[in-house]
Amino acid sequence: MASLSLQNIKKVYPNTEKKKKTKKGQPEKKSNLLVTEEGVVAVQEFNLEIADKEFIVLVGPSGCGKSTTLRMVAGLEDISGGDLLIDGKRVNDVAPKDRDIAMVFQSYALYPHMTVYDNMAFPLKLAKMDKAEIDKKVREAAEILGITEYLERKPKALSGGQRQRVAIGRAIVRNPKVLLMDEPLSNLDAKLRNQMRAEIIKLRKRIDTTFIYVTHDQTEAMTLGDRIVIMKDGVIQQVGTPQEVFDHPSNLFVAGFIGMPRMNIFDAKLVKNGDKYAVAIGGIEVEVSADKQARLAANNVAPQDIVLGVRPEHLTLKGDNMLKGTVDVYEMMGSEIHYHVTYDGQDVILIVPTLDNETVGMGKEIGFTFTGSVAHIFNKETGKNLEW
Repeated sequence: MASLSLQNIKKVYPNTEKKKKTKKGQPEKKSNLLVTEEGVVAVQEFNLEIADKEFIVLVGPSGCGKSTTLRMVAGLEDISGGDLLIDGKRVNDVAPKDRDIAMVFQSYALYPHMTVYDNMAFPLKLAKMDKAEIDKKVREAAEILGITEYLERKPKALSGGQRQRVAIGRAIVRNPKVLLMDEPLSNLDAKLRNQMRAEIIKLRKRIDTTFIYVTHDQTEAMTLGDRIVIMKDGVIQQVGTPQEVFDHPSNLFVAGFIGMPRMNIFDAKLVKNGDKYAVAIGGIEVEVSADKQARLAANNVAPQDIVLGVRPEHLTLKGDNMLKGTVDVYEMMGSEIHYHVTYDGQDVILIVPTLDNETVGMGKEIGFTFTGSVAHIFNKETGKNLEW
């Protein structure tokens, strides 16, 4: 039940390693993180407004700064620069216990010698709450999470999913303003992750709080978040709804990170026939859709070499202008067939409906194409989406 404002948040860790020189006298580069005189910049220029009761997901590869950002919000990491406001109040120097924030960790962090009941009641006992009130809150949270029958068990007698429910229960009994979750499902198997995702969605509807959720799993990000914050090397790449970042990735990194299987990438050209834009690839030209025409024209984009992105599900085996490739592998997925095709020396993935298409065997030639509405056009040098 809180709004948050992260304004130019920055985290710098001291660089304790000795600088090594390469043969050319340049410092050795071990990562893509920015290294300054202050040290290694793990998070830089992080700006985000989070509305009351919004569910925000921070997503990105390992080492991108998402967990560091979460820990700065929690107060577990000092903020090197910028301001963190909760309900308009600057909290940079406020102790974690005074921020009215609860956190669920990847490792559950339960006390092994305590029962489930005592684990959940512990933060309330620290707050010196009345015993009757503690009992009421613990049992309410247990009922919401479906763990009432486990209240007298120790954590070692529970499955991974049950332990994670207890960890979430311990966080929500306090009715925190903000609930932080740091990769809470990453230790669970695939079936249990799917189940717990659904549980978190239900939980979100039952408790009035603001969620900030960290994951490296783009499926979790797409299914849970009102908005997704995609990070790379400590820098925000794009913020938007799941549909926005899927339909309109701001750059090649976002395009490749969001979507499973990942987007197909081709070398192509952006050409102009009169006042109409088209993409040229493999001897064919595909005119882009009217909305893309308008955005490219508004940005005064010139004809140029580009990187073309097309998602596997947007490639089709039916059309006039066809690209030719050879089937290396096909996977029958029930309602869909996933083809791995060699085209122009690269691997291309196609997803086509089973009912509408006959199966093409391995080693056979296959023709595929796409429409102008699904073509994503990126600058070859910067990787930026030329429409935006």
